[in-house]
Amino acid sequence: MILLQSHSRFLLQTLLNRIQNLEKCIELDHHWVEFDDVRYHVQVSMKNPHILLLSLSLPTPPLETVFVGGLPFGAIEAIKAAYGVIVQILDPPRDGFNLTLKLNLSKLPQDEDQRHTLLVKIASVREVVLGAPLRVILKHLASRTVAPDIDQFVALVHRPNESFFLVPQQAEKVTVVFPMRFKDSIDTVLATSFLQEFMESRRTAGLSNAPPCLWSQTPPLELKGVTDDALSANAGFVTFVILPRHVEGRKLDRTVWNLSTFHAYVNYHVKCSEGFMHSRMRRRVESLIQALNCAKPDQEKTKKTPQTRSFKRLNLKDSRTNSSSS
Repeated sequence: MILLQSHSRFLLQTLLNRIQNLEKCIELDHHWVEFDDVRYHVQVSMKNPHILLLSLSLPTPPLETVFVGGLPFGAIEAIKAAYGVIVQILDPPRDGFNLTLKLNLSKLPQDEDQRHTLLVKIASVREVVLGAPLRVILKHLASRTVAPDIDQFVALVHRPNESFFLVPQQAEKVTVVFPMRFKDSIDTVLATSFLQEFMESRRTAGLSNAPPCLWSQTPPLELKGVTDDALSANAGFVTFVILPRHVEGRKLDRTVWNLSTFHAYVNYHVKCSEGFMHSRMRRRVESLIQALNCAKPDQEKTKKTPQTRSFKRLNLKDSRTNSSSS
């Protein structure tokens, strides 16, 4: 199975190209959209070639999620901790965006490895912003404490008008629940089968240290009290139990990203499975057509019939004329 990368490849390539051509004073104005409706805008003017403006638009949050100033809680602190003095948060952001960052490229480290590491971190701004609430809660889990002033369950946006839920009420574990929704009926069937196999694969010996995973058609009891609209799911519910050992040290970043993009991960493999079945069906149809063409008989050769003599009936007058002439 394939895991999605945490950084935007197009954003990273744009930043690298900008660093290599910093003295050329080339103007940039790029718009693009990535999965789960996350939109980016990169702009550089010729007057200030060392200043790059990066704007980010997040998925539309549902009613049950909590945004502070248009961002998930803890996002501002996470940005300052990740980027330091290189990045400045503009307030207010550009129209149509939740966040606008001002990057001073002249303050990047001179060491090539350190500079590349920082650019990868900047290209991972999606993870830093959307994963900020999850990171706060899991950091407390790593220290075996409960985050203060946290509700019974926390709703985090991950797709337009869709959220997943955290239950951080115990110091020894955090329960994460994903309502799985798909628009296409075929995707729903494939996703249901995929998730059941996903749950069964957790029982193999090589995955004994992975977080416990459960799948059910009905919402788990931990989400009692959540509105029905927030729990509408046509492919069931996936529940992960995150333990302190899953967020120790460097595991924290990987766990935050994998949970934040779990629905995209499932959707990616569902589409791959659908494409694989379509290709198998096309190859099968082609083989059947080839078999039918081989089964056609050869064209029958036309049979030549022997020529036969014809006789003409003569009347009495014609017979007398013929006899007199003879």
